[in-house]
Parts: sequence; structure tokens; C-alpha cells
Amino acid sequence: MADISNAKITIEAPVARVQEILFDIGNYPLWSTSIKKAEVLSSDGQGRVSSAKLTIDAGALKDRVTLDYDWTNAPNRLEFSLADADLLTEMDGAYIIESDDEDTTTVTYELTVALSMPVPAMMRKKAEQSTIDLALEQLKAHAEA
Repeated sequence: MADISNAKITIEAPVARVQEILFDIGNYPLWSTSIKKAEVLSSDGQGRVSSAKLTIDAGALKDRVTLDYDWTNAPNRLEFSLADADLLTEMDGAYIIESDDEDTTTVTYELTVALSMPVPAMMRKKAEQSTIDLALEQLKAHAEA
């Protein structure tokens, strides 16, 4: 397993607002420019997405992936793992959501990817970090709007 890349951001919005955005996986393309399409494939008994197909274009990281979502630690943590992809062989991640106070939330995004072709670790890490940073910036902008 590759090293995990991560970043943290503080969002001026209540935790419920941030969770609402992050848990609505089918609408990720509304706020994330890296996710071009999100198709919910299945949901669990509580209506939460358990599998989704995403078309990702995050600069150096372009792929069509099917992700499985793990709600075991929700609502404070949403985890996902790769079920299928065109190029990636691994994609594991998590959003960790913490309420700072009634109007402020901190989100940590963890991500690790592996490709089916050889890519220097430094380039992979840089792509992961830029993907994380952009996702958190866009999440913040959408939640604070």
C-alpha cells in the first residue's frame, strides 16, 4: 500500500451542511470540477450510496472509477475504496469531518492511489496532493456559499 496523502481545511459552515454535501455523492459534479460525472450504482438500506461510478479528470489523474463506500464510521468519517477502474489499481480515501463549533467544521481528506503503469512516487504523491487540495478548496467554497 502506498503512503497516504492528506490535507485539512476549516470550513465556515455547520457540520450538518458539510456532511450533507459530502454524503450526496451523486451531486459531486455540482461542486467538484475534477468529478465530471457521478452515477450512483447502489445504496444501502438507509439510502446511503454504497457504490458509485465516477468520471475523474483531475489534471494528471484521469480515470473512470467505481468506488465502494463504507459508512461504518459515519457521520464523522466517510471512507471509500476502489472496486474497478480503467487505469488505477488502488484508490482508497476518507473524509474525516469534525465540528469545531456550531458554525465551523474541519475536514481532513486522506487519499492514496496506485496506477497500472509505472509512475515515480514523487509524481504520484504530487498528483494526490493537488487532487486533495482542489477538492477541499471547492468543498469549502460550496459549503460557504
